[in-house]
Amino acid sequence: MQEEVEQKSVNLAVKSSKVTVQVLYKGLKAFINHQKRKAAMKAAEKDEPIKGEQSVKELIGQGQGVSSMPIGDEGVKDFKKICNKYGVDFAIVKDKTQDPPQFTVFFKAKDADAITQVLKEYSAKQMKKQQRQQKPSILDKLKKFKDIVAKTPRKDKEKRKEQTR
Repeated sequence: MQEEVEQKSVNLAVKSSKVTVQVLYKGLKAFINHQKRKAAMKAAEKDEPIKGEQSVKELIGQGQGVSSMPIGDEGVKDFKKICNKYGVDFAIVKDKTQDPPQFTVFFKAKDADAITQVLKEYSAKQMKKQQRQQKPSILDKLKKFKDIVAKTPRKDKEKRKEQTR
C-alpha cells in the first residue's frame, strides 16, 4: 500500500520562502535519484531466487528440473519443518479430487542429496508416529487391571468384639 502512495503522489520538500529555479531543480533531481535507487532495489530482489516453500510456478520458473512425490495428509507440517531445516526449495499442492486429501510435493532436481536426507528423516518420523499409535497406552492398561480387580470376589472379614470381664 505504501508503494501505491509513493507512486501516486510526489512530495517535494522545498523551502517555502522563495521557490527559485535552482531549488526546484534540486528537488526534482533528488526525486529522480530516489526513483532510480528504488528501481535498482527491485531489480536486485528479482534476481535473488526464493528459498524454502513457494508456489509451483515460482519453483518451475527458476529454470531447473523439478521432481515430485506424493505424501499423506497427516505429515505435512513435519515435512515442511524438515525441508526448511535442510534448505530445500519445495512446493506443496493439495489434490482435492481424492476423498482423504492427497498432497504432492515438488522439489528442485539439483537438491538431490538434501532431498534424500529429508526423505530419510521424514520416513523415520512417520514410522515413530505409527509405532506410538500401535503401542497400547498405559492408561488403557491401568483401566483393564482396575476392571479385573473389581470383578474378583472379595472375602468379607467378620469382626467381632467380645467383652470379657
